[in-house]
Amino acid sequence: MLSTTGADDRGTRRAAVAILAAALLVAACQLATPTASPTSAPSPTASSSTSPSPSASPGASATPSGGPSASPSSSPVEFLSYTVVRGDTLYAIARAHATTWQSLVYWNRDRYASLDPDDPSYDPGRIEVGWVLLIQPEVVVPYEPGATPRPSAEPTASAPPSVAVRNGSRTSDAVALTFDMGGRVTPAVDIMEWLIANNVPATIFMTGAIIDSTNTDAGRTVLSQVDRHRGLFGLGNHSYTHRDFRTLEVGQIAVELQGMEQAVATRSTLDPRPFFRPPYGGYDARVLAAVGGAGYSRTILWDVDSIDWRPESDGGPTTAQIVAKVRDNARGGSIILFHLGGYNTLDALPGVLDALADNGLRPAALSEVLGL
Repeated sequence: MLSTTGADDRGTRRAAVAILAAALLVAACQLATPTASPTSAPSPTASSSTSPSPSASPGASATPSGGPSASPSSSPVEFLSYTVVRGDTLYAIARAHATTWQSLVYWNRDRYASLDPDDPSYDPGRIEVGWVLLIQPEVVVPYEPGATPRPSAEPTASAPPSVAVRNGSRTSDAVALTFDMGGRVTPAVDIMEWLIANNVPATIFMTGAIIDSTNTDAGRTVLSQVDRHRGLFGLGNHSYTHRDFRTLEVGQIAVELQGMEQAVATRSTLDPRPFFRPPYGGYDARVLAAVGGAGYSRTILWDVDSIDWRPESDGGPTTAQIVAKVRDNARGGSIILFHLGGYNTLDALPGVLDALADNGLRPAALSEVLGL
């Protein structure tokens, strides 16, 4: 009679071996199967590479003078990395990727101080060779929800230089009242309402920054007034950040002009061409060539300066002095310089109109004064 104990032991050993073999097989399969693991985002080193969205989520408070108020997307997005080369401008890079230079500022303000509107060194006209900019091609960060800037006209190198003008025909009875806006905003809206109420034509030269500003609605309000009363008002380009164009490179001039155009285009179909007013009245042959190439055939200066930007406490004119200056100096074809934020300007306007009428002159559109 055979012992059952031995048979049982052999059966137990066989079962143990089978279990061990199965365990080893499972382990081998696991080792052969690749396990997905997160990879670090590639460092942007070439214009053809991509990287995930910046780690710091862009916020509406850090925008170019009141720039984008809405994020392009709440979900993760892929950014193209573009390395700046010699001759690049922010506008040219944006145009090549079907976006806007303001969008580039939005996406890169945490990377470079000159693209950070909250940094004292903010200067969107300055980029450096070797910088790596994050871009979403064919994506525009709106300044207002749903607002998409229309493309600006392509600068034309073969276009003639802009013509600097200080006045129109002296045989005319028409004079142009022009108002700059880019700094002080009080009492800009009140001046516009007075002009509207009294049916007085004027040309408004605005900076793009005052339109985009998060500190005041005055710029946007003035722009909407110009838009609603197109038969009464004209619009001109006064740059984006009010920099002296004589100190800028050609690419920086393009950024300044296009920046103002983009600020207008997010809110209106108005076109500031063909009138450009240089900040500080500064221009030279190089500036005229660059401005003319951008479509601004007339660089508008003045022959009567009210100096209303200076307060009386700093030697600026009183209301009576502003009126007297216009009375004594305005002639047919004159271009008179005021500021929508001027001191005593609002109070002086009734007297200015009386002075013009006494001299047989009348306010007219700038295009009429220049015979355009």
